[in-house]
Amino acid sequence: MPVHNASFRSAAARRMAVGAAAVAATGLAVVLASAVPAAADAGLQPAVPAGYWTPGRIWSVVAGVTGLAGTVTGAVALARAAVRARAATVRLGGAAAVAGLTCAVIGAAVVAAAEGGPGTGYGIVGGFIDLVIGPVAIALGSLALSRARRKAAPES
Repeated sequence: MPVHNASFRSAAARRMAVGAAAVAATGLAVVLASAVPAAADAGLQPAVPAGYWTPGRIWSVVAGVTGLAGTVTGAVALARAAVRARAATVRLGGAAAVAGLTCAVIGAAVVAAAEGGPGTGYGIVGGFIDLVIGPVAIALGSLALSRARRKAAPES
C-alpha cells in the first residue's frame, strides 16, 4: 500500500467535505425549487406572517442548527481522521452522526406534523432543509468514524 503524506490526506478530506457540501446545496435547491408556496393562489394568503416564530418554525430552526453543527463537526473529524486516528476523532465523528440523526428525526417530525404548505407557519420548509442537512452530517460523521477505526486497526 503506498504511503501518502499528511498534506495529501488532509487535501482529500477537504475535497470530500466540499463534495458533501455541494450535494447538500443541490438537495436544498431541489427541495426549495419543488416547494409550491401556499400564497401562489390569489385566494390563499399565509396564515402567519414571515416574521413570527411559531412552534413548527422554532423546531425546524433548532434541528437546522443542530444539523449544521453536526456537518461542521463531521468535516473537522473527517479532516482529522485523514491525518491521524485518535480518541478525539472518534468522539467528533460520533457526535456528528448523532447530531445528524437528531436533525433528520426532528425534521421528519416537523414535516409530518405540518398541516399546510410553505408560508403557513408550520415550519415545513425548514423541515425539508433538515431532511437534507441531517443525512449529510450522518454521512460525514460515519465516514470519519470508519476512517479513524481503519487507521487505528493493526495491519496484518
